[in-house]
Amino acid sequence: SAGCKTDIDQLRSVLDINMKVYHHNHRKEMATPSVAQMLGNTLYYKRFFPYYSFNVLAGVDSDGKGAVYSYDAIGSFERTPVTATGSGQSFLIPLLDNVIKHNNRNDEDRALPAEEVVEIVKDAFVTAGERDIYTGDMLEIMVIRASGITKISFPLKAD
Repeated sequence: SAGCKTDIDQLRSVLDINMKVYHHNHRKEMATPSVAQMLGNTLYYKRFFPYYSFNVLAGVDSDGKGAVYSYDAIGSFERTPVTATGSGQSFLIPLLDNVIKHNNRNDEDRALPAEEVVEIVKDAFVTAGERDIYTGDMLEIMVIRASGITKISFPLKAD
């Protein structure tokens, strides 16, 4: 999430509580599309005094495929193959669209292994960090698979 840290923390707290209530009532975890809808509804409910947060939600859907959702501050969202949010977004999205989504390219599209995608994302953030002073100095990449989540930390700036 990007935006005001206190609003992001409050939103996370509300979502955690709602997910615990769901788990208590249904004795199962919420599916990723359900969490996506709940986040959209939660943001929309506060649209007149919104959380100042711009969110990305990722998980695995019922078919075992990756699901990435992008949100604005008042709950509008879409499922997309790649997304970014924050001050470096304008640097990241065109690169991710071209290299990962394969937009505007004439060469053959191929499935990219997770390791290659991680390296592309690292390079994209290094580029954004060099051009945008508000991009932080540490990148946390979460590789989400049906078998679990792998967290990769990568320092961006050494100065």
